[in-house]
Amino acid sequence: MADHTNPSEIARETLKQLIVRKLTPTPVNYQACYNEIAQLPNVAGFPEAQLRQMATTFPVRSPRQKQAIEQLEAAIGKRSWQGVQRALVALATVDTVGIANGTAAPTESANDQPPEISVELRVRLARLIETLLPLLGDQDASLSNQACDVLNALKDPFADQPGLLLLLSSFSQRASLAVEEQSEIKHTLLKLLHLIIENIGELSLDEQCVNGQIETLMRAVAPPITLRRLDDVERRLKDVIAIQRAARRRSLEAQAEIRQMLAAFINHLAAMNQSSTAFQTGLEESARQLAEVRAIEDLAPLLKQVIDATHAMAADTGHARAQIEHLQTRVLATNAELVRLNDDLRHASASARHDPLTDALNRRGLDEALAREIASVRRKNVPLSLSLLDVDNFKKLNDRLGHATGDEALIHLVKVVQQHMRPIDTLARYGGEEFVILMPDTALAHGIEAIKRLQRELTKSFFLTNNEKILITFSAGVAELTSEESGGDAIARADQAMYLAKRSGKNRVLGG
Repeated sequence: MADHTNPSEIARETLKQLIVRKLTPTPVNYQACYNEIAQLPNVAGFPEAQLRQMATTFPVRSPRQKQAIEQLEAAIGKRSWQGVQRALVALATVDTVGIANGTAAPTESANDQPPEISVELRVRLARLIETLLPLLGDQDASLSNQACDVLNALKDPFADQPGLLLLLSSFSQRASLAVEEQSEIKHTLLKLLHLIIENIGELSLDEQCVNGQIETLMRAVAPPITLRRLDDVERRLKDVIAIQRAARRRSLEAQAEIRQMLAAFINHLAAMNQSSTAFQTGLEESARQLAEVRAIEDLAPLLKQVIDATHAMAADTGHARAQIEHLQTRVLATNAELVRLNDDLRHASASARHDPLTDALNRRGLDEALAREIASVRRKNVPLSLSLLDVDNFKKLNDRLGHATGDEALIHLVKVVQQHMRPIDTLARYGGEEFVILMPDTALAHGIEAIKRLQRELTKSFFLTNNEKILITFSAGVAELTSEESGGDAIARADQAMYLAKRSGKNRVLGG
C-alpha cells in the first residue's frame, strides 16, 4: 500500500492506477486518482465542465463573436486560465464595440466586416430614405414624422438597436402603403388623361390637324412610361404647336384680307349700281328732252350729253371691272394660301425631328439626341457606344419590288429594332437605308453584342409582301465614343467599320 503521506509515492501510485484502470492521463483523471490515493476530497482544480457549459450560453451574433467563443473553448480544453481570460476579454470587447456602433443585433454575416462599416451603412440608408421620401408624396404628415424619427435614429451612433429596427419596420410598412397609393394615383391620372385625349379627338373629328397630336399623345401615355419617351413627345408637340400657331396666325390674317376684299367688292358693286342708276336716270331725262325737241339744232347739245354720259359710264365700268378682276386675283391667291396652310397642318408630322416614313428620329433629331447623350455620359463618366447600320441589298429590293415595297421594308426593320432595343437607346434614320443607334452606358464589346442580337431578331421576323417572305439583313459598324471625340467623329468611325462589314460578306457587325 502506498504511503499516503509521501507525495512522491502517491504520484507513482497514481500513474499505476491510471494504467491499470486504462484511464486517459488527463489532468482531471490524474487529479481524481491522486485525491483518491491520498484520501483527499475530490475537488477539481479547474472547472472544465462548468466553463464549457458557460461557453455554450454565449450568443453567436457575428463572426468576431464566434471567433472569440472558439478561443474560449480552446483555452478551456487546455485548462488555461490565461487563455480563458483573454477569450472573455475579447468577447466583452466585441459586444461593447457592437453596441456602440449599433451592430449588436445582426444574427449572421457573410464577411468579418469591421464595425465602422455598419456606421457607413447607417449613413447610406439614411441618404437612401432622404432620396426616396419625395416620391412618397407630401400628403401624409405621420409618414413624414416617422421618416424624421428613422433618420434621427440612423444618424445617432448610440441609438438603441432594437428600437431602430422597430422604427424601420413600422416605417417600411407605412412607406409600402404610400408607394401603392402613389402607384394608384399615377394609374388613375393616366386613365383620366386617356379620357381627356379621347374626348378631344371626338370633339375634333373635323380638325384633321389635331389627329396627329392625338395619336402621339395616346402612344406617349401608354405604359411603360419613361422620362425619355415623355421628353421625346414634348419635343414633338412643341414643333407641331409652333407650326400650327404660325399657320393659324397666317390663316386668320388671310381670312381678314378676304373679308376686306369682299367689303371692297361690295362697295364697288354699290358704286357700279349707283353709277348705273345715275346713267339710267340721265337716259330717261334725255329721252324726255328728245320728245320735246322741235328743231334739229336742239339735238346737238342733247346728243353730246348722252355721249358724255355713255363715256363716263363706260369709264366707270372699265375701272370697276379692273378693280374686280384685281380683287378676284387676290381672293384666288389668298384662298390657295389657305388651302396650303390647311394641308401643312393636316400633313405636319408629329415632329420636325422625326422621319415621316419610319417615325424614327431624322438627322436633326439625331444631332440633338447625340448632343444630349454625350453631355450625359461625360457628366456620369460612363461609356457611350453608337452603331451605324445599312440594309443589305436594298437597291436590288427596290428594283425588283418597287420603291413602295422598299419603304414598307424600312418600316418593318424599324419596328423590329424598336421592339428589341432597350428603352434608353435611341434610333434615328441617318439617310436612305442607313440608321444610327445610340447606346448609352454601353462599352464597345457589349454594343457589338447588342447589334448582333438585333440581327438575330431580324432574321426571325420575315418581311411579308404579296405573300412572299423576304429576309432583311443589315451590316453594321459600332464605335465607342472617346473622351476627346465629337459625335460626328464617332459616327464616321462606325461608318468605316460598317463599310468593312459590307466588304467582308454583309450581315455582319464590326467594331471601329
